[in-house]
Amino acid sequence: MTTTTTESKSFEQRLDESKITRIMWLLWALSAGLIALDGFDFFIIGVALPFLKQDFSLNALEIAAVAVAAVAGSLVGSLTLGPLTDKIGRQTMLLVDVAIFVIATTGTVLAWNATSLMIFRFLVGVGIGADYPISVSYITENVPSRLRGRMVIGAFTFQAIGAFLGAITGLIVIYLFQTFYPDSSIPAIHYAWRWMLGVGLVLAIAVAFLRLSFLLESPLYHIARKEYQEASQAASILLAQPIIITSETDPPSNEPVLPYGALFASKYRKRTLLAAVPWFFQDIATYGIGIFTPAIIGVLAFAGEDNFMAREMASAQGAALVDLFLIAGFLIAVWLVDSVGRIKLQIVGFLGMAVGLMILAWSNSGSSPNQSHITLIFLGFFIFNVMMNAGPNSTTFLLSGEIFPTSIRASGAGFAAAFAKAGAVLGTFALPILQQFLGTPTLLLLLALFCVLAALITYIYRIETTGKSLETVSEN
Repeated sequence: MTTTTTESKSFEQRLDESKITRIMWLLWALSAGLIALDGFDFFIIGVALPFLKQDFSLNALEIAAVAVAAVAGSLVGSLTLGPLTDKIGRQTMLLVDVAIFVIATTGTVLAWNATSLMIFRFLVGVGIGADYPISVSYITENVPSRLRGRMVIGAFTFQAIGAFLGAITGLIVIYLFQTFYPDSSIPAIHYAWRWMLGVGLVLAIAVAFLRLSFLLESPLYHIARKEYQEASQAASILLAQPIIITSETDPPSNEPVLPYGALFASKYRKRTLLAAVPWFFQDIATYGIGIFTPAIIGVLAFAGEDNFMAREMASAQGAALVDLFLIAGFLIAVWLVDSVGRIKLQIVGFLGMAVGLMILAWSNSGSSPNQSHITLIFLGFFIFNVMMNAGPNSTTFLLSGEIFPTSIRASGAGFAAAFAKAGAVLGTFALPILQQFLGTPTLLLLLALFCVLAALITYIYRIETTGKSLETVSEN
């Protein structure tokens, strides 16, 4: 009798009752590794740019193009490779994604001029953009629902860890060139940036080896396509026990295999708005605050140094300290996401970001810097970064992989990520222009208003997924 009951359980019931198996940890580590590459590649270019500027004699437009190339690429990658993930499978797209990373990163290390560097940085961005829908789909579909929030955000935490690793890499490379070439900055100008980007290549190769160590498609992906034999094989590997999945244990859903356009149909439009619009506003604020970051790093790293190498060392030290705030925010999210819930955490996080931005606006409205001014800058930046990662920067990524049905999960997550990156591009290009017309305090208050608006949209279109199976979420 017990055997019959066990055999009648669906795959999701078995998954939710399962312990965390070795394969689950491996797929989590793979996703975390890809996200760490994202953080490293997005950050390291900022450390490398001063060297690139002098090596390739970049003008202001070329510097901006190099800086934004990966962001633009990530928009394209999320928008195009997300739907492709739903068509050809999570496993296949992970292999394609790792290959893109390795090839594109190799190209950036060997770039011979500004144009080639922009092209390869764009391709790195395509790989980064693909990571969002692939990684979130891969984790959410293959871990128990009771741990899903913590494991997804735990993997996304590696974005900040990758950025911190980028800062440390910059510090080490600059230190080595200072040590071996104390009397000249010429060798560093020509080669330091290649060494920095080369570390990203080593990391990409390491992730590729991890990916090739096991090949596993998501059982839910096979079930959605009525491939029960393949689903049984994948589930047996994932749960480390013999599993038989049939049309009786996991009957075909009444929902057909949905096309991409279903994301904008009346039934799923609310989910698309919840996944995409708050993330869009968050990325405008996140990238927009970058215009104020140099002031923070300047205070923390004692800028004003005339020596080129010493100045870049100080900047990397300040950036490393700032990245610790980002990691702290992610750890808070891991701690609270399953007890507080995704929606509450996202709303409180957006409101906290608004508070941080208002403090920064206030600090920048004074006539001359003093100790109180410095304290306010530090406090505002701390609140903004911690609340951003404790809330929306974690929950937008998580929700995008939970609220859509299996057949359009990667498509929905990819569209949300692409829409968010449109906000990032807008923040990168438009906000510096607005800063000239409005002034920094007014611009920061505008960004705070965006955060409040994002909190309101989250509340209006809220779908709480905490503790629910993906099947339950899809049906509601």
